[in-house]
Amino acid sequence: VQLQAFGGGLVQTGGSLKLSCAASGRTFSSSTVGWFRQAPGKEREFVAAISWGGVSTYYGDSVKGRFIISRDNTKNTGYLAMSSLKPDDTAVYYCATKRGDITTIDGYGHWGQGTEVTVSS
Repeated sequence: VQLQAFGGGLVQTGGSLKLSCAASGRTFSSSTVGWFRQAPGKEREFVAAISWGGVSTYYGDSVKGRFIISRDNTKNTGYLAMSSLKPDDTAVYYCATKRGDITTIDGYGHWGQGTEVTVSS
């Protein structure tokens, strides 16, 4: 699976943005999709994950209630809809895939290039 995240940009505090993760390969529809982010000088942080069928989702505490993860397996694409954005959400956002439990943040074997999100105050 090859992944490419896109849709980042500059947004004001309180604004919204929707990221996409386009995948190539046959295993996307059977894989868990996760989103992670890394801010300058900080460690990578788990953001959200969605099960292969889209039924189950799991969120990091810092984004619960503000971000929504989804996917469209017919388009081999995952999404991360972000709202009520804060300056602390500024980071490079990455999508990744794995097989298995959405509640564990390890095991992601395929990673895309990130897309940068900047939230201005």
